[in-house]
Amino acid sequence: MSKQRLQQVADTIQQILGTVIQNEIKDPRVGFATVTGVQVTPDLQRATVRISIMGDAAEQTATMEGLLRARSFLRRRVAEEMSHMRFVPELRLVHDTSLAYTTRIEEVLREVEQERRVNPPKLDEE
Repeated sequence: MSKQRLQQVADTIQQILGTVIQNEIKDPRVGFATVTGVQVTPDLQRATVRISIMGDAAEQTATMEGLLRARSFLRRRVAEEMSHMRFVPELRLVHDTSLAYTTRIEEVLREVEQERRVNPPKLDEE
């Protein structure tokens, strides 16, 4: 299967899952979760779904537990929306922490900038 076709399938799955997670999952543990990306294997047997979750560590854990419990529902909804496909990939849900990492790096850089304003570096006078 071509890379372009795989990417189209992945993008479609991402769009479907994003909508279903936001609008159809009734589990109270599922907080604010966003599907940040999907990678599909060339044989379309598995899809790795990266999910970014807002909230503290306990809320993130609870949300992932709720989503993992709803995995068969999510796969069934993908199958309904993509009925033209012979196989619907098995969904592997992964907590995507890259957004939190990026936010933390930006925070550290702002702290360093603030510290440099308060205590400017002393350059050796020559």
